[in-house]
Amino acid sequence: MNGPADLPPGDVPADVPQADASPTGTSGGASPADEWRRLNSRMLFVHPFQVAVRAVPALLGLLVAGSSRGGSGHLWSLGGLVVMIVLGTLQWFTTTFRITDEHVQVRKGLFRRQVMTVPRDRVRTVDVTSHILHRVLGLARVEIGTGRSDQKGGGAVKLDALGTAEAAHLREELLHRQLAPNSPTGAATPGADPSGAGDGPAGAGGDAAGAGDGWVGAGGGAGGTLPVPVPLPGSGPITGVRPVTAAFAPEQETELARLQPRWIRYAPFTLSGIVAVGVIAGFLSRLTNEGGVDLRKIAALREGWEWFTRVPVWTGVAAAVLTLVVFVAVASTFGYILSFWGFRLTRHTGGTLHVTRGLITTRATTIEERRLRGVEVSEPLLLRAVRGARLIAVTTGLRVGRGAQRGGSMLLPPAPVAEVEALAERVLTPGTPDTPDRPNGPDTRDRPDTPDIPDGTSPVVAPLVAHGAAAMRRRFTRALGANALAVVALLALWEWAGLPEWTWITALGFIPFAALLAADRYRNLGHAMTTEYLVTRWGSLVRRRVVLECDGIIGWNVTRSFFQRRAGLATLTATTAAGRQGYRVSDVAMGEALGVAAAGIPGLLDPFLTVPGQHAPEPEGSQ
Repeated sequence: MNGPADLPPGDVPADVPQADASPTGTSGGASPADEWRRLNSRMLFVHPFQVAVRAVPALLGLLVAGSSRGGSGHLWSLGGLVVMIVLGTLQWFTTTFRITDEHVQVRKGLFRRQVMTVPRDRVRTVDVTSHILHRVLGLARVEIGTGRSDQKGGGAVKLDALGTAEAAHLREELLHRQLAPNSPTGAATPGADPSGAGDGPAGAGGDAAGAGDGWVGAGGGAGGTLPVPVPLPGSGPITGVRPVTAAFAPEQETELARLQPRWIRYAPFTLSGIVAVGVIAGFLSRLTNEGGVDLRKIAALREGWEWFTRVPVWTGVAAAVLTLVVFVAVASTFGYILSFWGFRLTRHTGGTLHVTRGLITTRATTIEERRLRGVEVSEPLLLRAVRGARLIAVTTGLRVGRGAQRGGSMLLPPAPVAEVEALAERVLTPGTPDTPDRPNGPDTRDRPDTPDIPDGTSPVVAPLVAHGAAAMRRRFTRALGANALAVVALLALWEWAGLPEWTWITALGFIPFAALLAADRYRNLGHAMTTEYLVTRWGSLVRRRVVLECDGIIGWNVTRSFFQRRAGLATLTATTAAGRQGYRVSDVAMGEALGVAAAGIPGLLDPFLTVPGQHAPEPEGSQ
């Protein structure tokens, strides 16, 4: 480790810097925890293994290529394996990190040296993941999100890996900690926002207990400080101790949701097993190309292909489709269990939501509630057919859309839609009296064309405004027009280029399905304004209903295409720093779009609006 010598658990070193009894509660001098440290030494076993597993197809290629040139393929593979192990080992030696009062820094790379620095007041989420090998060795990977996880590179700092107790303690320090009620205001950490209204997490940038070093304070000191550090149970050797500058209140959790075994029946309708099909196909492709394996020499595959070529075409297609459906359903169910077994969503009194899940690979994600700007109820077509849905957080720092499950923003896996809506209402409800109430937006229930939403009605189930006949015509025009153009093009190619006849006949048969799709898209289109939230819904293959907090909206974009102008429609986009960074109210009447924007952020559009019949004042002195 990079720092002071390791200390026996239970011994308190004599040279531990004590907290200053001054009103600020800070200590003089540099803290040993601010020094550069290495990752857990047990990663010397993990890194080489991970690199070697990723290089299996290349090693097989070396084995086959070497064997075809004199029978020394095993030596080529052995040499490649040694190279992989050396590279994996160097990854540990060239990676160091440190956590200061103001920054989290990671330094890595051998030939291309990189230093990643994240201000602690920019920390949005802390994600703790333990793969199977990590769990065996008592390790956990920590990913510190900064609000840019949807961009290339992620904008996150990854520590792969720390001890399990050290990782949990680091998460507590960065997000969970709050001052105890009896803590004097003078004990606030330097750089922390006293009002708690800043961009950083509560207490960010302060001298919280242990900066990931496995120590917490014990006992109480003058001025609300905890001068005596003690090790966390199971934290292992300690290399640096940070003085504690404020007393922290013990956190309590309230369970909001837990996985129910009956939810597993929704797994086959998620179609996540298609990813497994792609992974297997990619592996076989690499094995064939790089490993030189001839799949025709495998008896089972050869016999299956021979049977497929002997039977009638429609029988073979039906058998292939049935096999694919069964495989995808089984793989989806298996993936659901692996990903969400043990799922729990809890709310902590420190103002955070905590998600834990996973059977083999465990994952724990912590979200600050003050970063939460709303929720998204997502209903893929097949899942919607069986009355299922999933819940996604609209928050800064977590992935959304198709990456929601991987990025950690999923608040509830596929489950009954009634339970998803009930949980969405609970998530949007402030958790504790200490949680600041979300400021209410303007009361828009009396706006024209807006449904009368009774007091107390949740925005998750509030009735929506229909977008009118013009929006419906646009959906049918685009769906049927695109299909008709495809039929005409294929028909011309059949007539003059010899394209098979079944191509344009198949395209012609899709016209009724295009009409059904257009009708469903229009039926799912709508919006509403409540006293606090903008609600918008869209989509057919995946229907999404987003409840976005008005306080999270930072601006509006009003766009009108050529055809929208002819129809008197517009698309209103609410821009926000959370989730997808923009949520649209599509194909709405221009007047309604301006009314929604004015209600969401009163006064923002006033300088850009002109009342009919009024003219701009003439400049002074004009004739």
